[in-house]
Amino acid sequence: MDPTGQAPPIVFIPGFMQPAAAWAPVAERLGERYPSVLLEHREHTSAGRLREIAEVEEGAVLCGYSLGGRLALRAALADPGRYAGLVTVGATAGIEAPGQRRVRAEADEKLASWIETQPIDLVVALWERQPLFADQSDLLVEAQRPGRLAQDPRSLALLLRTAGQGALEPVWQELHSLSVPLMAVAGSIDERYAEAARRMAGAVPRGRVEIVQAAGHAPQLQQPDAVARSLADFLDNDLGQSGI
Repeated sequence: MDPTGQAPPIVFIPGFMQPAAAWAPVAERLGERYPSVLLEHREHTSAGRLREIAEVEEGAVLCGYSLGGRLALRAALADPGRYAGLVTVGATAGIEAPGQRRVRAEADEKLASWIETQPIDLVVALWERQPLFADQSDLLVEAQRPGRLAQDPRSLALLLRTAGQGALEPVWQELHSLSVPLMAVAGSIDERYAEAARRMAGAVPRGRVEIVQAAGHAPQLQQPDAVARSLADFLDNDLGQSGI
C-alpha cells in the first residue's frame, strides 16, 4: 500500500487475439477491493505494446495472459522499480534453444502470412481448433468468439511476427534480477506451461507458483473464481496488502 492507503491498481493484459474484456471475469470477482485496469491495446507490435504497458500508472501490478504475460514479464525486467508486482498466466520466459526458436519463428511467419490474407472468420475458426484449447468447453469457445472476430487479420499477423515466441529472445537468465514479487499461474492440464510456471517462480527472488486444477491454457477463463482467489491472496500477502 502506498502512503495514502491506496491499493495498487491491477493492469490486466490480454493475450493474442483477445480484447481487454477477456479479463473481466477475474476483475469483476475482485470487485472494488483493488482498482482494475483492462488494458485495451492500440498497438500491434511487441515494442508498441511494451510502450503501452510502460504508460500505465506507476506502482501498478501487471497481470498478463499468454502473449500478454510474456510482454508483462519483459516490461517488469526492463523497469522493475515502476511496478509493485507481476502475475503471469499461461506464459513462459521464452524458447531457449536457438534451433527450436528458429523453427518456431518459421512456423509463426508461415501462419502470419496466411492470416494477413484471410477473412477474420476463417482465422478465428483455425485458431479455435488448436490442440492448446481442446480442453475448453464449447460454451467457453463461443463466448470468446465475438472478441476474436473483432480483430484485424493484418494487425494479428504483425503482432505474431514481432511478439510471437519465435520472435522474442528468451529471458530465463535475467529472472534472478527481477526484484518485484512474481506469481506464475498455469492450469494443471497445461503441463508444459505448468512446468514453465514452476521454473519461473523458482528462478526469481520473490516468486510463487499457482497451479489451477481442472484448467488448461486459460485458467482465468476456465476457473475464474480460483484465479481471483489466488490473485487476491498474492496481493494481500506477497505485496503486504493485508487489511485492505
